[in-house]
Amino acid sequence: MTTPSNDDPLVTPLPSPLSAPAADSLVVEELAAPPADLPDVGARYIWFMVLAQFGVFMAFITPLAISLSIRVADLAPGHDEVLGYITGAGALFVMLTAPFMGVWSDRTRTRFGRRRPFMVGGMVMGVVSLVVMALAPSLLVLGAGWVLAQWGWGTVLSNLQISTADRLPESQRGKVAGLTGFATQVAPVFGVILTVGVTGDPLLLFLIPGVVGVALVTLFVTLVHEDDSRALPRERIGLTGLLKKYFYNPAQYPDFSINWLGRFLFYFGLTLNTTFTAFFFASRLGVAVTEVAGIIAALGGVGVLAVTAGALGGGFLSDRLRRRKIFVLLGGALMAAGMLLMAFTGDLASLITGSLIVSAGIGMFSAVDQALLLDVLPEKSTDAGRFMGITGFATSIPQSVAPLVASGILLLGAGGAEKNYTLLYVIAAALVLLGGLVVLRIRSVR
Repeated sequence: MTTPSNDDPLVTPLPSPLSAPAADSLVVEELAAPPADLPDVGARYIWFMVLAQFGVFMAFITPLAISLSIRVADLAPGHDEVLGYITGAGALFVMLTAPFMGVWSDRTRTRFGRRRPFMVGGMVMGVVSLVVMALAPSLLVLGAGWVLAQWGWGTVLSNLQISTADRLPESQRGKVAGLTGFATQVAPVFGVILTVGVTGDPLLLFLIPGVVGVALVTLFVTLVHEDDSRALPRERIGLTGLLKKYFYNPAQYPDFSINWLGRFLFYFGLTLNTTFTAFFFASRLGVAVTEVAGIIAALGGVGVLAVTAGALGGGFLSDRLRRRKIFVLLGGALMAAGMLLMAFTGDLASLITGSLIVSAGIGMFSAVDQALLLDVLPEKSTDAGRFMGITGFATSIPQSVAPLVASGILLLGAGGAEKNYTLLYVIAAALVLLGGLVVLRIRSVR
């Protein structure tokens, strides 16, 4: 859920300007602050976390990469823009529920901990969603399946990421973010490779990546310990209190707010760039959309090296040099350069080169920005789920709005069956670069 999102509102869930905190609230915040130094986590936690996030993205993003495009082409031939409506609707639903799910996770009290029950529940819903999409007889049912996918797999992913906020010390955040960033970027590539031979069978097309996701998330849930949460205190909140959890004072947490804005701009540009990937390649290469699965799979296989260099290089170096912002900016700049190259060329060699540059930028930005988020996340010990849910708006707003905007951009200056992919990619490039520039204003992290 993604991914995807994995990490969105229009007005209501956005940070609202509340009054400055009183002295008493600052005392409470200080008492609730997490330990200055969390203990290092072991290799078991790190590697099962990496595998679990790899599994979620394979199950969840593979449909976005190719499977949904094929189903839309089957159910509505010639109407590429429908894909944007479906993905936007799913992201809009998750956008409105993310903070609620985060607060619920924070307040869950079970012998299995706070996060694992949501991973299990989300995984079950995620599998159901894949079956619904595979067997959907209409666009309406296909859209409903995508909403379930966003909600189910997104719940798994968000609780995995909240777990890193609960457990990781500062010295390991870049390393783990680099590894998980690499894993989440290459997972859809492997998903496309696994399904390239079954594009004619909708059930296998969706379920093969889903089975991998279930297996890897199950490993984390069963083999990584989480403390019993039943003894933790829990305040009583009603509906009004819950709704207040959707808001926070940006002035109280300025660096968190700046990171939120930079992430929003980046993911808006990224979503504009990736929503119509299959249709874009088909248009530029003059082939049917069903024929680009192999091309995208081959390109993705080569792109593994670029993503590895960006995510692992940026993540590990940001820990070693104790600098985050410069790597976030570099990631945005690389992406913008690659998108512009793709926007103004049409031959396969240029598309491959541009895509590899974009992959390196995505890997670097997403990995280091995740570490930066953990550095500036407020109230980690008590409200990590809530603030991770609010952070999720920075990805789910773009995921809900950008596909709709992209569908409109494609029609600007276009004639007949032609779509304006050049303009779409230029706008996407400007947004990801701006996302990298914004984080330079963060003061508490270098």
